[in-house]
Amino acid sequence: MTQALRMEHPRPDRVRKSWMTLNGQWDFAFDKMKTGKKEKWYNAFPKEMKIEVPFAYQTILSGVNKQEHVDVVWYERTFTVPTDMTGKRLLHFGAVDYIAEVWLNGQFLGTHEGGYTPFTFDISDLAAPGEECKLTVRCEDRLDFDQPRGKQSFRPEPFECWYTPVTGIWQSVWLEGVGEYYPTDFRLTPCLETASIKCEIALNELPENASVRLTASFKGDVVAEQTIRVRTDRYIQTEMYLRHNERLEGIHMWTPENPALYDLKIETIVDGNVQDEVDTYFGMRKIEIVNGKVLLNNHVLYQRLILDQGYWPDGLLTAPSAEALKKDVELTKRMGYNGARKHQKFEDPIYLYWADKLGLIVWGELPSAYWLRDSQKRNMMRDLSEAIKRDYNHPCLIAWVPINESWGVPFIQTQVEAQELADALYHMAHSLDNTRIVSGNDGWEQAATDLLTVHDYTAWPEQLSKEYGSDETILNGNPGSGRIVTACGYDHVGKPKLLTEYGGIAMAKDSEGDNWGYNGAARDEEAFLKRFEAITQAFKHMPGFVGYCYTQLTDVFQEVNGLLDMDRNPKANLDEIRRINLQR
Repeated sequence: MTQALRMEHPRPDRVRKSWMTLNGQWDFAFDKMKTGKKEKWYNAFPKEMKIEVPFAYQTILSGVNKQEHVDVVWYERTFTVPTDMTGKRLLHFGAVDYIAEVWLNGQFLGTHEGGYTPFTFDISDLAAPGEECKLTVRCEDRLDFDQPRGKQSFRPEPFECWYTPVTGIWQSVWLEGVGEYYPTDFRLTPCLETASIKCEIALNELPENASVRLTASFKGDVVAEQTIRVRTDRYIQTEMYLRHNERLEGIHMWTPENPALYDLKIETIVDGNVQDEVDTYFGMRKIEIVNGKVLLNNHVLYQRLILDQGYWPDGLLTAPSAEALKKDVELTKRMGYNGARKHQKFEDPIYLYWADKLGLIVWGELPSAYWLRDSQKRNMMRDLSEAIKRDYNHPCLIAWVPINESWGVPFIQTQVEAQELADALYHMAHSLDNTRIVSGNDGWEQAATDLLTVHDYTAWPEQLSKEYGSDETILNGNPGSGRIVTACGYDHVGKPKLLTEYGGIAMAKDSEGDNWGYNGAARDEEAFLKRFEAITQAFKHMPGFVGYCYTQLTDVFQEVNGLLDMDRNPKANLDEIRRINLQR
């Protein structure tokens, strides 16, 4: 069995002092006959083998490493509640794919459906400080087309650009001690014009003589403090104005070049006594579209993005460590990119934390489902809304992508049902989060959208149409893919144009057997850099385009068109890649 990994705090964007990881070794069993509930495995677990949580059984790091697809698996472990968790106790799951049912000491806690978003149970009445507890989890993950699965294969085996499925617990599990009276959630919305931060806080209870105290600081200097009396509602809204002293001149805005972050402490108080405190942070930044340009903090933002699928050879969707997530951000910035399009995955919150801290803009993307029917529509809306709730406060995140290349929502070009779903996801995203832009159907056939996005894997500049940069050419056809960019009945004239997939150049030494890239492979590093520079410069100078996204950061199993291999080793000189990205 591997040494316990992923023992770090799983949500550095909201930290309480009292917490305990439940990652590590659990008992594990396959339920091939789906008899576990009938046989009440939550009372008498079969204990077939051990597994290392939070790694799926299909991974090397899990210690199981079996690729046979099994619809239902079970987990169980015991733990002792820390004696200092004297308030309330919350049990958190970062992500479980796909349907999770949870028992504590044989008592059913509840169910969560959706493979990429978190869920929580209040176990205060079932687990006292110092008590030993038994936690049991049943996971069901079919190869159903209506599950938002992203790049997980909907066959039992990987194929083309779809990879080994991930079943069960694949993000951290942890226990958190909170006060009797605490915030269940909070949203932080910056406003540059008024130099203020809007705070919306949901509370678990409404006791008498209660208040919430907010303290914002920058590098240790308090810049705003406010105490709000809670009277008639568990949901409070307030706006704090950030002041400055002789060392703080004006507000500090978040940018990739200068990712300034403010600290915020949220305390709940009853009868003058602090019940709960949570430490978080926020960034002062604004994203908007003006005159066909994307603006960050009122300045034109030219986006140099990398497509990043977030896979690891030994952990699949789960990074082997928090340091590995940080390294991906660092490598992306080192190569001259100012952002990442996280493709077909809601990424681990620790990645977003490092993007906030180190300065990397991020696009969040709903993992695709693959069969247009009622259940798929509801699943997509649920998962996107839960991801927006989880990630709303991250300043690095500037865009949402509900659909990619019409995957699972075919015929958006002409079919009313598909257009209505695309429009519904677009408007839902804006309704829940009006601080970000939305690329409705990234790549082509755009219905409702803020951006005109194009995917084009043309290999050489001379193969591009001379009319490529004109609005008429982009709106009415895409010379690179042959797919129409604008769906019938929609007017996207004047919207920002971005090339959000291009490149995909493999190396000849990698392109053997079933391995592949989007274009003929470059014979060596010199040939690769020549092609990379030529096509990057051609698209960079395309009239009217305001950014690009290269495919991709790393190889992903059989898809070998990464700038890095799957172990994050560079395939070409990173300084040369940086030079090409930064040159005008």
